[in-house]
Amino acid sequence: MRFDLHTHHSRCGHAEGDIEDYIRAALEAGMDVIGISDHSPYFAHAEDHPNPRVAMPRSEFAAYVEEVLRLKEKYRGRIEVLLGVESDFFPEYADIYRKAYEPYPFDYIIGSVHFTRGVSIFNKNRWKGLSMERKIEEKVHYYEMIALSAESGMFQILGHIDAMKGNYPDFSDIPAAEAIDDALKTIAKCGVAIEVNTSGGTKLCGGWYPSDDILERACHFGVDVTFGSDSHRPGRIAEDWDRVRTRLKEIGFKEWVFFRRKERIAVPL
Repeated sequence: MRFDLHTHHSRCGHAEGDIEDYIRAALEAGMDVIGISDHSPYFAHAEDHPNPRVAMPRSEFAAYVEEVLRLKEKYRGRIEVLLGVESDFFPEYADIYRKAYEPYPFDYIIGSVHFTRGVSIFNKNRWKGLSMERKIEEKVHYYEMIALSAESGMFQILGHIDAMKGNYPDFSDIPAAEAIDDALKTIAKCGVAIEVNTSGGTKLCGGWYPSDDILERACHFGVDVTFGSDSHRPGRIAEDWDRVRTRLKEIGFKEWVFFRRKERIAVPL
């Protein structure tokens, strides 16, 4: 069973192609399951479309869901299309986001921390001039946010849980093992999966999210894993799928998971 649960398309303003392009690419790549999970609108913002290069307008969200459901039926019997969304996690707005998702039949929701203290995790300038003590504080805060996202009950999957290294590879060397372990224990307790996200290869860090050492600790703590290419162009669908599967088996995982109607489906590795 081959699946890819993390994909984007043109609605978010920074990806190529429409939803059907990704479904066709998944068929060509031999996928059995393809999840559509574009960036959530900024539901708590006063404006309908405050960041056109980041996420879809709030007014477009229902149309997004309708399109995925239509394509789910169109491709039934050829490939399973899952309705997902990659949701930002802002603790102060969690109830707003939760209510926005309630009317729709999502198969899964990916919860991703993209901002901490109001700054993008991909903004490498946020680290300039910080002492090691302050860097540790920022990394610990990031993992506290990830733990909160698991505890929110909103998500089946947590996205790219060390993506702060994306444009700042030295992030991985900032010591915060206890905070990472605490987050992983919380994730395991809450029954949420983490993704192996292969889009890190498109960033300065040049590797998957999360790193092998985090995956090893996730395995130790009994955290479920899934796969997401985080494709922003159809050609990246299923990128490194076989390599990820092999690596997970080497680490000690016996299975990985996907979600249908928010129910966990385990697939042997």
